[in-house]
Parts: sequence; C-alpha cells; structure tokens
Amino acid sequence: MASPYARLKPALWEAKTQELIAAYPLGMDVLVDVVRCSWANLFQSKIGAKGFRIGQHLHPKPQILAFFLHELIPLELAARYPGTWRGEETSADKDIVYVPNEAFSIEIKTSSHPTQIFGNRSYAQVGGKAKKSKSGYYLAINFDKVEKNKPAAKLRRIRFGWLDHEDWQGQAAATGQQARLSPEVERGKLRLLYEDR
Repeated sequence: MASPYARLKPALWEAKTQELIAAYPLGMDVLVDVVRCSWANLFQSKIGAKGFRIGQHLHPKPQILAFFLHELIPLELAARYPGTWRGEETSADKDIVYVPNEAFSIEIKTSSHPTQIFGNRSYAQVGGKAKKSKSGYYLAINFDKVEKNKPAAKLRRIRFGWLDHEDWQGQAAATGQQARLSPEVERGKLRLLYEDR
C-alpha cells in the first residue's frame, strides 16, 4: 500500500494524520478506553493460587508489561466487537487485525520512556523479507515502570497515527538493536489521544 504521506512536505503531515484518523473505522475515544481498561486490568488481575498482584507483589520489567498490553488490547477489542477485530494469529498479521479490511490493522508499540517509542533494529533496515509490513497504523503507548516502594505506575501517553517503514531510524552503531523516530515524525504522524502528566 502506498504511503498516504507520499510527496507531502512535513508541514502537511499533521493535517494528513487528522484526515486518516477521521476516516478510521474506530473512534479514538473507544481506542483510548480500550487501552485504559487493558492497563487497569493488568493491576486488577490476580496471579496464582495466592492471588499475587502486579504492583503489590510482582514488579515486572517493562517488556513484560508490554507483552501483556499486546495481548490484552486485541482481546478487549475483540470482546467488544466480535468478528470485527482480533489479535495476531500469524506472523504476517499486525498486532490488532481489522477483519473487514486489513489495511486498517494496527501495530502496537509500547515504551517505559516518558515520551518516545522504539522499534527493534529490523524496523530501520531496508530490504530483506519482512513477514509483515512496517508501514501502517500504529498505536503508541508510554507507561511508568512498576517499581518497589514507588507510587503506582501510570499510563502516561496514548498516540495513534500512520508510520512508514522509512520513518524508523536505526542506531548508528552496526550492533545497535534499536530504531527510533525523529521528533518531526512523532509530532506530525502520531496524534496525542491521552496524556497523564
């Protein structure tokens, strides 16, 4: 699929992002509610026979929280809209699949960084045989780390928009394992839906 930002100057990206969101088949208020419910469910769930809870007894690393969000958000959407949304089933699927038209499917990126999101090194590599497209709709979520003797971890930001494969910049070192977005891309292509400072 061609980029909706093709031949657009960065000054016009924000308007294009608003247009893409206005035409999206799910309201942004619903998307925010799904993410917030999924986050809350992490801390309300009990694990094991003794009922251990995240934030009280368990203090998982951000990667573990990210895993749970990647699983819970599609499940929550699928529960609300059966047959319309589902989670990833094959390596070619995005994290959240819009069954009527996969062009509206979503990749989820999470981070414990206060403002930025990151991809792995493959997001910035050109060529190769990617199992799924790195271009498309993205749901970007920032959250606090869950730490002992610290205030309850909060969901900090939720953003949504379209990112192209070329938007990801790899680390300069050949061994770098991370890809990031420029501030210009984050401002123009991801719309802020929710923020808790």
